[in-house]
Amino acid sequence: MSEKIYSLVVIGYGGMGSQHVRMLEKVDRIKVTGMYDTKQARLDEAASQGFKTYDSLESVLTDATVDIMLIATPNDNHHDIAVRGMQAGKHIICEKPAMLNSGEIEDVMQVSEKTGKLFMVHQNRRWDEDYLAVKKLMDENTLGEVFYLETRVHGSRGIPGDWRHEASRGGGMVLDWGVHLLDRLLLLFPEPVTSVYAKLSYILGHQVDDGMKAYITFESGKTALVEVGTTNFIPLPLWYVTGRYGSAAIQDWSMNGQVATLDRVDDHKDAEPIVAGAGLTKTMAPRTKKEDTITINPVPRVESDVREFYYNFIDSIEQTSQPIVKNEEVLRVMKLMEAIFESHKLGQAVQLNL
Repeated sequence: MSEKIYSLVVIGYGGMGSQHVRMLEKVDRIKVTGMYDTKQARLDEAASQGFKTYDSLESVLTDATVDIMLIATPNDNHHDIAVRGMQAGKHIICEKPAMLNSGEIEDVMQVSEKTGKLFMVHQNRRWDEDYLAVKKLMDENTLGEVFYLETRVHGSRGIPGDWRHEASRGGGMVLDWGVHLLDRLLLLFPEPVTSVYAKLSYILGHQVDDGMKAYITFESGKTALVEVGTTNFIPLPLWYVTGRYGSAAIQDWSMNGQVATLDRVDDHKDAEPIVAGAGLTKTMAPRTKKEDTITINPVPRVESDVREFYYNFIDSIEQTSQPIVKNEEVLRVMKLMEAIFESHKLGQAVQLNL
């Protein structure tokens, strides 16, 4: 018996909708058959590419040949489309952030359970090589126990000039990029979050945040800084990770960076003082090659293929595998983002057991 080919319709044929189509060309279990968008120019483009176009969401919902709906619309539409889609018998792939709040996610989870239709969020940044390199270092204990981590993205072009400026539509950097960084952080530190202190920036004068800094503390005492900026003309490293016996820094998406590890774990030899500015210091004296106490290596390279997401989606429909992005994980990230907004509003740390 041949394997079923699933018919998929894209809802929202913009930047991410188009990206999904390009990726799905190389996935043999899913066939993109149609498009729906509220903008006629996008429908015309889809028709010119040979796709079936729909004149309304309702016409997609009532098309019995459609197995999967992929939601790539502005964020405020995700909940309604997902609920209606599952109730109409469709499985759902949804762009991030899944919803605007945790209540909406819980609602969608209940509809998924009631209808038996799969709902899965496209957290594609789990396949970024920089994240996978950090995960490898931590999984292999290369740095010893990691107790502090910085994860960030910096740009200098502000917020894209569309609905992402509007609070009611789910704009802003916490929901745009913060959702990715927090999702990955919670996978790297799989333990309860006990507190978060956050400051958002509104430098550009929009309704929504154009940057964020969140200091997160975990149950074990490990801490992390999560940072997004859109007015940074000299970006800081994507990652800075430090453990008991080493540190790693990844500067950019080209994987420039280095890993420094201590050669002799029991080396507590006192340093020679150095002249630093207007004084002397031993505490901050750098390790040198002459001392031969550390080894510097390049950042490890890790191959990945984001198409794994789509294949896992099909396996999850057919119940031969568990979803690679679990809705419980998505809900936890949303609750952490809500705590970030609350911390900024209150001007103080928010205590959690998340």
